[in-house]
Amino acid sequence: MARNVLAVIDMQNDFIDGALGTKEAEAIVDKVAAQIRDFDGEVVCTRDTHFEGYLGTQEGKRLPVPHCIKDTEGWQIRTKVSQACAGETRVFDKLTFGSVELAEYLKSMSDLESVTLIGLCTDICVISNALVIKAFLPEVTVQVNADCCAGVTPESHKNALEAMKMCQVEVVGER
Repeated sequence: MARNVLAVIDMQNDFIDGALGTKEAEAIVDKVAAQIRDFDGEVVCTRDTHFEGYLGTQEGKRLPVPHCIKDTEGWQIRTKVSQACAGETRVFDKLTFGSVELAEYLKSMSDLESVTLIGLCTDICVISNALVIKAFLPEVTVQVNADCCAGVTPESHKNALEAMKMCQVEVVGER
């Protein structure tokens, strides 16, 4: 039996209504929780993870807003989302935009048919993970549900969706 995986990307408090939150991110929380509950397959999550001293990192110098500092409230996955994941959901803490660990895990599945990505931010971590997964698994269907994603801005969200389409990532659920 072929396996399908739903990858929930960085649905963390800091990206929803915390340090880097947006109204668009707040608007997708219920949709993300519903897709998790309705998904027929394995659900995995990523969690953007930074540490004290973030501002001294390359990312921190370019985005000088401390966020997703390990073990803080902002680092936690939104309660509504984690409750929808109930059970043994694998969580990949990632120190970069794209998770090689997630891609390696998916590559280890001999019967993997598709990977669907949802979450935040479309234009940074969703696109990065979609492209890493596509590079590791060029024959697996990789898709993004646009209705369950939000970008830094609505414009950058749309631009990221278009860029993913050009890289043979299927985009579904566009408004």
